[in-house]
Amino acid sequence: MTTVLPGVSGHTETVRKLVPQTLVQTKRLLIRWRRDPLTVVQSLGFPALLLIMLNTVLGHQISAFSGTSALYGSVPMVTLVAVMSGSLAGAITLGRERDAGLLARFWVLPVHRASGLSARVLAEAVRIVACTVVLFGVGMALGFRFRQGIPAAVALIGVPVLYGLGFAALVTTAAVFSAKSAVVEMISLGSSLMMFFSTGFVPLTAYPEWAQPIVAHQPMSYAIEAMRGLSIGGPVRGPLLATLAWSLGAMVVFAVPAAIGYTRASRA
Repeated sequence: MTTVLPGVSGHTETVRKLVPQTLVQTKRLLIRWRRDPLTVVQSLGFPALLLIMLNTVLGHQISAFSGTSALYGSVPMVTLVAVMSGSLAGAITLGRERDAGLLARFWVLPVHRASGLSARVLAEAVRIVACTVVLFGVGMALGFRFRQGIPAAVALIGVPVLYGLGFAALVTTAAVFSAKSAVVEMISLGSSLMMFFSTGFVPLTAYPEWAQPIVAHQPMSYAIEAMRGLSIGGPVRGPLLATLAWSLGAMVVFAVPAAIGYTRASRA
């Protein structure tokens, strides 16, 4: 008995096919992440618990020291932690798909070759927005408020998206080029250190003088200050431009290596 395989007509590398195929793969990634306990815990569970613990243990002391509620620093900081944690969990998932041969299977299917990586970028953006909304909800339950109006609140949500896409480009490059998860784990350790040395953890003046320039000019602090200004008021333009520079710089530096590494991992 002869098995008749379905034929493929026309070109697969067309823009007309890129969009629907990207949406299908984006849905696949979002469903997989939602069903993965590691991604859910790192993206939502741990950050929400961290925010509650910080507000309970340090909130009163920081508020008394700075004169404003500690939530306007801790909520942005924990939101960025959730963004980075989710990207790290997604990078681990990507490594598993590469090792299991799933990327190679998608590569030989009649689908647009760019849809796989495009779907990951789109899925990251959706995940970041969802995590941001959930953590802002937790922050509002604790007393966080959007005091600069709706346009500023919308812009505030855009800051984690911008920051997260830049960070995702970094961890995706590490995941597709490294055969082991050690590199991703080192990035995770570095992101944890960034949290403790940021203006969202304690005010800048609470750090030793030698550490203040490092804390003030690291990318996480710029994003936190931009989000603080958009929520309670204060400088916005300078921190926002710095966040834009850091994030776009990461995208420019790591986008091409990520695409090359993804292609190489798919062909393995």
